Amino acid sequence: MQFGEFIVDAGTRQLTRAGLPLHLSPKAFDLLVILVRERPKAMSKEDLHAVLWPKTFVSDASLAMLVAELRAALGESAKQPGALRTLHRHGYAFQATALELPLVNATADAPAAGAMDETMAYWLVSAGRQIALAPGDNIVGRDPKARAWLDSPSVSRRHARIRVEAGRAILEDLDSKNGTFVGEKRLEAVGQLLDDGDELKFGSVGVTFRAWAAEPTRTEGDAS
Repeated sequence: MQFGEFIVDAGTRQLTRAGLPLHLSPKAFDLLVILVRERPKAMSKEDLHAVLWPKTFVSDASLAMLVAELRAALGESAKQPGALRTLHRHGYAFQATALELPLVNATADAPAAGAMDETMAYWLVSAGRQIALAPGDNIVGRDPKARAWLDSPSVSRRHARIRVEAGRAILEDLDSKNGTFVGEKRLEAVGQLLDDGDELKFGSVGVTFRAWAAEPTRTEGDAS
């Protein structure tokens, strides 16, 4: 995602300005991703607390410190706001124009860290079922219109999203009631880059993420 000179990469958890990396604490980066993802919606302080510090009580001062850290990194302030807008007594919103970056190929000499080849196909696999993932956003949920429909009361209607872009797949939880897990780890606000063989769980429904070559290699194609 790009806005102005800034690029936010949830997969690599990096914020850059004009190609130069900017330092953010993990929680400040999480906050930025939440606000960018939910733009232009205003996020209340209560909702931000619930996502950033689930089941943990922290004061509003902790959130204010993260906002101040973000503003310092973005070169703005409360008196001279830019991308971040304060809604007094309510919360915050991301107001800059942000653009999805086009798909790019990693060069052979310098492949992107953790990136998967764009010639790969991605699937969710469970007993007796395979769900192919398409380029772009793939919603996982109980809604029959979801790309990955999981008919279970433990799964929210719009439970999670798997974004296939730039030769990789990134899993994000969509504020589901029963959580999204990679292995034993519950996802929080930001996305996680998926690797072939990752065991995923949406509520109580378990699946395996698989990444396979979309086209056979020369050896495979020539095999009799």
